[in-house]
Amino acid sequence: MKKENKSVIIWLLSGCVLLFLMVVVGGITRLTNSGLSMTDWHLVTDTFPPLTEAKWQAAFDEYKKFPEYQKINIHNDFQLADYKFIYFWEWFHRFIGRIIGLVFFVPFVYFLAKKKLDTPTIKKCIVLLAMGAFQGFLGWFMVRSGLIDNPDVSHFRLSLHLTFAFITFAYTLWVALDLIYPERNINKILPLRNIARYALVALLIQIIYGGFVAGLNAGLIHNHWPLMSDGEFIHESVFIEQSSLIKNLIEGKSGVQFVHRTFAYVVVAIILFLFFKSKKYTLTHTQANGIKTLVVFVFIQFLLGVFTLLYSVPLALGLIHQIMAFFLLSAMTYTLHRLSK
Repeated sequence: MKKENKSVIIWLLSGCVLLFLMVVVGGITRLTNSGLSMTDWHLVTDTFPPLTEAKWQAAFDEYKKFPEYQKINIHNDFQLADYKFIYFWEWFHRFIGRIIGLVFFVPFVYFLAKKKLDTPTIKKCIVLLAMGAFQGFLGWFMVRSGLIDNPDVSHFRLSLHLTFAFITFAYTLWVALDLIYPERNINKILPLRNIARYALVALLIQIIYGGFVAGLNAGLIHNHWPLMSDGEFIHESVFIEQSSLIKNLIEGKSGVQFVHRTFAYVVVAIILFLFFKSKKYTLTHTQANGIKTLVVFVFIQFLLGVFTLLYSVPLALGLIHQIMAFFLLSAMTYTLHRLSK
């Protein structure tokens, strides 16, 4: 790591931490059914929550005009105090998004003015800023889907929002790693790099399906393992919820859960293959540590997934499972970087 890059690296890693926090709070927002509490989006006026009881009541009255209250919460003796709770998590999620925007944009302008960024890093940072702006749009695009007729957001939009947050985090980490390890790696092992790429693609597919499971509440059925309900590897409900096999696998609760629980074996298998294949090569310290960490993390994540399913997605386990996915993606990004650069 070059000394002149230290402040830029700290900036990028701070962004990674904030993105991690953003996804954690997003998970809490989803698991507490708080995502539809704010029914509009304003860049400035929503920066702080209502500060008087009158403004709280006005916000609550506005919320009552939308499907989540009219079809669900109106039957649950839902009061202003309940509304304040769900409002907080959605507001906090958006507030962190605003902080992330400032943390990425303001230092970027400063480093640009001080000529602390070389041309390749400038280009990467511009991509990061664009990704951040697009992620904000995806958040509102997701929320909007739950404010029309159906009091649930589209699971496709939720998964897109979640997965793109993971990708933005991984790319930010990658840019930081480029600066932490500026020298080209003379021990670049192409066969292992290619396996790691397949592992990353498999992990992203699994994250996408994790978003599908979350959006459809598909973790609340078939709470058995290693088999689904009735002791079946593929329960009959996988094929009958929707009109076609493809729709069952991307829109049916049973089908989506089946893919997510089964594809977990594929992710584990590819990472194990990478581990055993790496034994044939002489690795650097960072490469070996990256692969070992990847193996440990994928097994922890697998077990968390099993227990989250068995206990019907309690808030704590669901959140920890999502957090561990972040750690697993971090290890995957680091390992691939060390095998590639």
